[in-house]
Amino acid sequence: MSSKLHIAIACGGTGGHIFPGLATARVLKARGHHVTLWLSGKGGENTAIKGWDGRVVVIPSEGFQFGAFRSVLTIFRIIVAVFRCWHIMLMHRPHIVLAMGSYASIGPCLGARLCGIPYILHEANAVPGRAVRLLAKKARAIAICFEETRYYLKGLNAVSAGMPLRNDIQKPATRQPSPTFNLLVMGGSLGAHVLNEMVSEAVCALKHPKLTVTHLTGVADEEKVAARYREAGIQATVYSFTQQMAVLYEQASLAICRSGASTCAELGVFGVPALLVPYPHAASDHQTANARALEKFGAADVIQQSALTVDWIKAYLTERIENPAQLHKMMERSIARRVPLNAAEILAGVVEECVRD
Repeated sequence: MSSKLHIAIACGGTGGHIFPGLATARVLKARGHHVTLWLSGKGGENTAIKGWDGRVVVIPSEGFQFGAFRSVLTIFRIIVAVFRCWHIMLMHRPHIVLAMGSYASIGPCLGARLCGIPYILHEANAVPGRAVRLLAKKARAIAICFEETRYYLKGLNAVSAGMPLRNDIQKPATRQPSPTFNLLVMGGSLGAHVLNEMVSEAVCALKHPKLTVTHLTGVADEEKVAARYREAGIQATVYSFTQQMAVLYEQASLAICRSGASTCAELGVFGVPALLVPYPHAASDHQTANARALEKFGAADVIQQSALTVDWIKAYLTERIENPAQLHKMMERSIARRVPLNAAEILAGVVEECVRD
């Protein structure tokens, strides 16, 4: 076998799948391999892979839907995607497929299996999602980020790899004490309307003199949230999206955010204490499992969205601002749980090893 491999990476979906897939793709490409990204055609993917100069294949994919008609439609779309992937793989014959675990993994992995091509899965969450559960038994390996995931993969080849992170995130924490309390609010790659509304309202009502805010809203709420802070006289910077996350993490005293796998990993790199509000409609409630893992370690507090109120946020922020010792303890625990900073290199090594075994 040639030392140069042809590797397909199925990483379509949200930023939590695209960014780690892209990070691993860049490592493999730098090692001389031919890498093709397989995407789902969803909005935002082109922005996320900006700067990628390798090959891209787009296979339209949809998440799992339930109900009699929608379930039939989901199965039909999966079948169409599988045969499209099979056809393309027959022509290009990758040595292996690395799938980053979203619904967009199903077509490429099943298409690869029809062609006799092996595949590897990457499960970023503490609880495996539907796609990984469907595909796991035939996977050559399953790379995991949370040790808790092994419980669900008994008897399978689960390998600790960590979470491949974006280039701007891959560096140790260099946190410095700040005279102000810098609150970072973010809702993941798509934003979070509930967090945007409740946190901005709570901050504006609190008006604590030490408090400054950096708020990532997503596109839909950017103008409304910025106007609310401006009218209340709050020192706040509002972005719909930014690629300068390292700077924001380094400045943050506390983050209020969802608990997707990428977010949990990035918080650890920079030692940011967090209040995690799991997305209540996440598949298999995996965000709650992620959040509880960090809470158990002492790196985060957790509250369910159904229990979140403006008054509760005000009280929580006041207590955290006035009790810096507790925040410092959470910061130390967050750093102690830090994922491997070379996770992309580890995962790339797993891919190479699985082909050559």
